[in-house]
Amino acid sequence: MIVTVIYPKSANSHFDHDYYNTKHMPLVQRLWGGHGMIGAEVLRGTGSLGGDAPYELITLLEFPSQEEWLKAAGAHADEIMEDVPRFTNIRPIVQFNERVI
Repeated sequence: MIVTVIYPKSANSHFDHDYYNTKHMPLVQRLWGGHGMIGAEVLRGTGSLGGDAPYELITLLEFPSQEEWLKAAGAHADEIMEDVPRFTNIRPIVQFNERVI
């Protein structure tokens, strides 16, 4: 199961990519790595067919199941979410995904 965390871009949004890569993602990996997280992938938006990228960043977090993610989130979601204002003013969108292919 893949948890997608999406940060939509807007005219007045800001995002500190250095902080995200060097502080936030290591925090996520440390806290959720022991709670079933299998891996993570970070994708930085660089453009689209129509011009600018609509999303600043997309992160893919892999867990064995949605239940495993819920356990991990229950253990550490507050600590992870408290870190978000340190790197962005964007409210992330979280979506659960099933790998099809």
